[in-house]
Amino acid sequence: MSPMRFLCDAMLGGLAKWLQAAGYDTYYASQGTDVSDRYLTQKALDEGRTLLTGDGGFLERKPVRDGQVAFLQVPHCPVEEQLRMVVESFRLVRRVSRCMECNGELQTVPPGAVTDRVPDGVAGAHEEFFLCGGCDRVFWRGSHWDRIRGRLERTFG
Repeated sequence: MSPMRFLCDAMLGGLAKWLQAAGYDTYYASQGTDVSDRYLTQKALDEGRTLLTGDGGFLERKPVRDGQVAFLQVPHCPVEEQLRMVVESFRLVRRVSRCMECNGELQTVPPGAVTDRVPDGVAGAHEEFFLCGGCDRVFWRGSHWDRIRGRLERTFG
């Protein structure tokens, strides 16, 4: 069984990022892209994504109403509560993180491969780096990583 894939509407950008951090392929319909209910419903159907939205109007769309598109209406509440709701609703397990900027897959790379792309001292202070296959950004386990891990551990246990 392939891992769940999600589509978050424009109201759920924070949730989208945390699902990506938890390792789930999550498309975020941000402003500047087509955010119409019709487009998002069709994209979820075409790509086999579960539609996450704060908008109950999606229930009027035939693919959602008929169960062709998996759907969860997520209430307006703190993002950690939204994430917990999704995790519990779909029995998610934590996976290898994805890029929280572009949703790309992260690959482990040796320090020497990114020395010229990280701040001074970072390459010497860290042994493991991650390169995004989508946007080519470099990540490492700094204090930001600890905060992300802490929130995910509170949610996933």
